[in-house]
Amino acid sequence: MSQERWDVVLRFVAGPLSFQGDMLCRGPVVRMGNSPGPGGVVLSGYRGIDDRQAVITAYDGGTVAIAPVGSNQVRVAEHENVDWSILQPIRAPVYLAPGSAFHLGSPGRGVTVVFVEAQRLGTWEQRRIISDASQASTEVVSSDVKEIDAQRGVPIWFVPGILVTGLATVFCAGAALIQDIDRDYTPLGARDDGFEYYDRVVDIDKVELPEELREGLNHPMLYFVMQSNADAAGWPELGKNPALWDPKFVTYVAAAVRQYNNKPFYRRLEEIVDDYGEVVELLREAKLPEVFAAIPYQESRYRATEQSYVCARGFWQLMPETAHRVGVEVKDCSIKGTRSKYTPTRLTPVYNVIANAEYVGKTPDGDYVCKLGECAVDDRTDLTLSTQGAIEALREAWKDDFTQGSGAAVQMTILSHNAGFDDSRYDKKKKSATNIRNAYEKFARKNRDTTHHFYGANLTCEKERSNWVDPARTNDRCGGLLANQTQHYGYSIVAAHFLAVCYYALNHSSKPVFAPWRKEFLTYDEYCDTLKVPRKD
Repeated sequence: MSQERWDVVLRFVAGPLSFQGDMLCRGPVVRMGNSPGPGGVVLSGYRGIDDRQAVITAYDGGTVAIAPVGSNQVRVAEHENVDWSILQPIRAPVYLAPGSAFHLGSPGRGVTVVFVEAQRLGTWEQRRIISDASQASTEVVSSDVKEIDAQRGVPIWFVPGILVTGLATVFCAGAALIQDIDRDYTPLGARDDGFEYYDRVVDIDKVELPEELREGLNHPMLYFVMQSNADAAGWPELGKNPALWDPKFVTYVAAAVRQYNNKPFYRRLEEIVDDYGEVVELLREAKLPEVFAAIPYQESRYRATEQSYVCARGFWQLMPETAHRVGVEVKDCSIKGTRSKYTPTRLTPVYNVIANAEYVGKTPDGDYVCKLGECAVDDRTDLTLSTQGAIEALREAWKDDFTQGSGAAVQMTILSHNAGFDDSRYDKKKKSATNIRNAYEKFARKNRDTTHHFYGANLTCEKERSNWVDPARTNDRCGGLLANQTQHYGYSIVAAHFLAVCYYALNHSSKPVFAPWRKEFLTYDEYCDTLKVPRKD
């Protein structure tokens, strides 16, 4: 007697095998592990996997089951979007339905796999099937594998078995959902529901950073920040040796990553996925660091009509004069309370904008407010046009010799978007102490050997939080060289980008712009796993 052979189609959710798409594995027995034997699925790229972790058996297509080998951990669920840590490992064969998922190894390690389908291919002798199944694992006893006669239809144990398995799976998934809602979390992120962005890290001295988070962040720090710094400075060792990195900057980035890690932040990332991807593509075309894509997140949360009290507007919050300088048109804007129209002609904002700009006013309560109304043209609200202009502004800092040689080119360029780089290039009468080039020159004269620590050494406004919310005092420097608001600007952008990379790599890697991130950061256990970045579902 003979029966048809069935192969198994699997899809790996993450890691090196995820890039192969749907994988056809030769049945009717599929062994999985680090060293599963001839014809098995080799999982050597995953941590916490035994030589022979599990075995899948497929009979007549409709009865595909998975069983652990020995005491190895295997968990099964209806779909992949579950918290595997609250599901118990199986101890006996469990049937798989198309679309169901299983996790091999302990939660946080191992690999999650989706069972796609079983496919008919060829004819095998029934005795060979039974023999192979029993040899695959000592835990799968040959007597447990019922003989299937294709002429007799479905065996009497099949339907009850499916019902029992289905009910058990539904119960486990329901229990997981209920526990996910009710259980007491100790989250990495903020303990409240969080915000789309934070102005600064609060109580840096009290922030506890897990060692695995610190270590995990070395990879994105190198990839998005330090390698660019090293290349610009012609200093290869800076990229290779984390001991050389700016320690205070790195600590603040890690703390901000932890603080941003909350639901509203990821929800906003989901809403702006196409916009974020467009900015990354434009930065790549301009050969600028991709981390700059988080600047418009920090500035406006990628909202076109966001406007500050000093009339910075749009995705990148460009001041009217800065927009004019970089070719982003702003024309014929009404000024509230007057019949005048405003079109910028200067290349830099006037000195002390709050006090001297014609478009900034005060409310009866003493709050500063932007007086500009509707404009005939305002390309700051156009993502493509404003990003092209912002790229020109970023280049002003990025291409400067001081910036390139500093060992902190990425940080200096980010900070310049907030504080300006060197306004005296466009206004000979205006040399601002808070411009990044001027601040760096002062620092470099006294710290020639540690210019790459420029940012961290001037992160000095840790305690005077009241200054942060008073617009009239945002230029306080707390003994450093950077304005208060600028100090807590740069690390927030880097942190936001690190989380965006995880989220988009995990949820939107089908978009070509994000595909390199999935390959780079989800191949092995990384900081994304440590942070438990959610799926968009």
